[in-house]
Amino acid sequence: MSPVSIRILVEATPKKVYVSALDWPGLARGGRDEGEAVEALLAAIPRYAEVAADAGHEMGSEGAHVDVIELLEGNATTAFGAPAVIAEADRAPLLEADAARLAELVAASWRAFDRIAAAAPEALRKGPRGGGRDRTKIVGHVNEADDYYARELGLVKRPKEIAALRAVMLEVLRLPSDGSPLAGRRWTTRYAARRIAWHALDHAWEIEDRTER
Repeated sequence: MSPVSIRILVEATPKKVYVSALDWPGLARGGRDEGEAVEALLAAIPRYAEVAADAGHEMGSEGAHVDVIELLEGNATTAFGAPAVIAEADRAPLLEADAARLAELVAASWRAFDRIAAAAPEALRKGPRGGGRDRTKIVGHVNEADDYYARELGLVKRPKEIAALRAVMLEVLRLPSDGSPLAGRRWTTRYAARRIAWHALDHAWEIEDRTER
């Protein structure tokens, strides 16, 4: 398999740098500087490749390298630890097939989170990665965040049950787009997909990393 080239967005602050793969929503990692963040992203590819495969998309991982397509000035959210800046590349139009692919990867990210959380013990190893939150509180946090993300997608009347909520979110993400913000708010479809998938996978991998072996 040929080496994969990953187009990334670099979002920088003096305290934290986040790099996000434009074409692979959910593949985003942070570090103290760009080099550390890129190293973390490359290290996460084998984990992410499993998610992509579950969505029906083979990405390959041998010899992967990055191609920086935008350098962005981060904000307080970036410094806190989340990819927060909407790039010009996020405003590119999306054909129906492209939007469907993004939605498939978001759905696979949710499935990965649910699967990992279900297999984990309630008590997780304490430490700087996630502090003292245990499994149930992490699951609650991710579900609450999805409700907030649904509002950013323009969903006013939202199902309370998480599976139903995610289903209507995916309906929005599957729609072709001219790159404009969703529902006249702020997020574009591309940014929404990468932010939502990142959050699910970041906490899925947190649970894995904090599970006693």
